[in-house]
Amino acid sequence: MGTVRPDAQRRAGRPPQGVLSRTRITGAALELIDEAGYDGLTMSALARRLKVAPSALYNHAASKQEVLRWLQDHVMTMVDFSAFATEPWADAVRSWAWSYRGVFARHAPLVPVIAVLPVTDAADTLRMYEEVARGFLAAGWPEDRVVPAIVALESFIYGSALDVSAPSDIFDSGALAGEFPLFTSAVRSSTGSGGNAADAAFRAGLEGLITGLDKQLAD
Repeated sequence: MGTVRPDAQRRAGRPPQGVLSRTRITGAALELIDEAGYDGLTMSALARRLKVAPSALYNHAASKQEVLRWLQDHVMTMVDFSAFATEPWADAVRSWAWSYRGVFARHAPLVPVIAVLPVTDAADTLRMYEEVARGFLAAGWPEDRVVPAIVALESFIYGSALDVSAPSDIFDSGALAGEFPLFTSAVRSSTGSGGNAADAAFRAGLEGLITGLDKQLAD
């Protein structure tokens, strides 16, 4: 009888795919949503993407809601909020907002999911909010006004992230241009000024928000 080599014995029980982990599951879920939107993310579709049985997936993630929480944490780790520890409040908000918008512009299908997803037990997401809140409080913001200000900024950031992928002719009046001459002229003027229209709009809105919020604090 031939001798079985030890390395052959080790390979015999090794699964063809890597062992499931939170990192693998999260990466596959992100790919599914980026490709097919939120409706494309189901536990069965995720299991197929990972090339495992649904039962194997459920052994690692109890529900789709848990996967979404992992996904939320994963994406929020990409947002740079470090400026709140070192920069003046307005500069820190500006840096954080541009980073936040950039992350979700790259993953626009996540916006309607993450924007309304509770942060319960999402440690990395809560870590970001903790540092942002710390920065607001250090700048003198009353505690009861910190969250409303963050929500106002996030609402603008999420909408602006979607605007990045909007068609360049979204405000084209078409054959009705003659009926709406003021708006049509304003659109042509803005598009003729050069530069990135989405960036220009975000910059204008963000600076307006920072100025307005700063004035509220001063008042």
